[in-house]
Amino acid sequence: MDTGRVIRFCLVGLPLGVIALGVGSVAYTHFLNDPGAEPEEEIEKRNTVAGMMRSEISTEDLRRSLGILAGDIGERHFERYESLRTAALWIESTLGPNNLGYAMRRQTYQVEGRDVWNVIAELPGTSRADEVVVVGAHYDTVPECPGANDNGTGVVAAMALAKAFAGSRNARTLQVVAFVNEEPPYYKTDEMGSAVFARDCRQSGIKIAGMLCLETMGCYSDEPGSQKYPPGLEGHFPEAGNFIALVGNETSRSLVEAVESAYAASGSSVPALAGAFPEEIEGVGWSDHWSFWRAGYPALMATDTAPFRYAHYHQPEDTVDRIDFDRLAEVTRGLEAAVRALLNP
Repeated sequence: MDTGRVIRFCLVGLPLGVIALGVGSVAYTHFLNDPGAEPEEEIEKRNTVAGMMRSEISTEDLRRSLGILAGDIGERHFERYESLRTAALWIESTLGPNNLGYAMRRQTYQVEGRDVWNVIAELPGTSRADEVVVVGAHYDTVPECPGANDNGTGVVAAMALAKAFAGSRNARTLQVVAFVNEEPPYYKTDEMGSAVFARDCRQSGIKIAGMLCLETMGCYSDEPGSQKYPPGLEGHFPEAGNFIALVGNETSRSLVEAVESAYAASGSSVPALAGAFPEEIEGVGWSDHWSFWRAGYPALMATDTAPFRYAHYHQPEDTVDRIDFDRLAEVTRGLEAAVRALLNP
């Protein structure tokens, strides 16, 4: 943590500096929001350079990134508008063509007269480019909460996956999306970022083969009784909160099974508990995957189960020092295998 503080200060210690840096990067990336308009040889050149920046998922990278997002930037929501903007700009500049080679796009809409946006990073596919795999996580927090676990862990895991796939060639198109406005008062409303995204995809006829929602993924315990469950599920699952849950609905069962199989084959030391559950069960639809269900797309949530395990959910104590980075890295590596399998069926 201490050794990374100088780096984090340079990136986000001066918010105006970050915004200036981010705006410059985003201004460039907006020229690349239509990968299909680029000549094939230019795409190949960009992918070759991006591949040089490809990096394996590591505990150190996850820790460094979360220190920036939840430590230096901190709570980020509509009432902390500049922090919300800074988070989005940091994600954009990190994944964009100057760094990892992704074609970037903002999906901007207005809330109470102010612009908010989803950050979309795209890696075009090859033989099945019209089919899209979405990896998404919301970057906003509730007020008075730095959001290290909810949902800083999901964001930095999604960014780590983007780094792992940088410059690669896959059959399907990969979109890594950072969603705005998942938290109340926008939760499950038309102003929820993922609802805007999924609705636009459906109206545009986009073929989403599967969506993986990364949500609150950093708390693990081997202690019996550390895991709680919603009514109706008690007594059927492990008592210790040492697993990652892969939660889908009935129409997403095939996606859940495919992700579970690839995750298990990865050899991750953190087991996955997967299932397709009725949407009426408490907690099953508690994140951005819900928006994709509403739009008729298969989607699942990868989660540590949030308030059913994590005592600091939506509290000021949701800080970086409470995250189990070793197991977060293991889970993210398992999800990398799952995403790779979905991209190359």
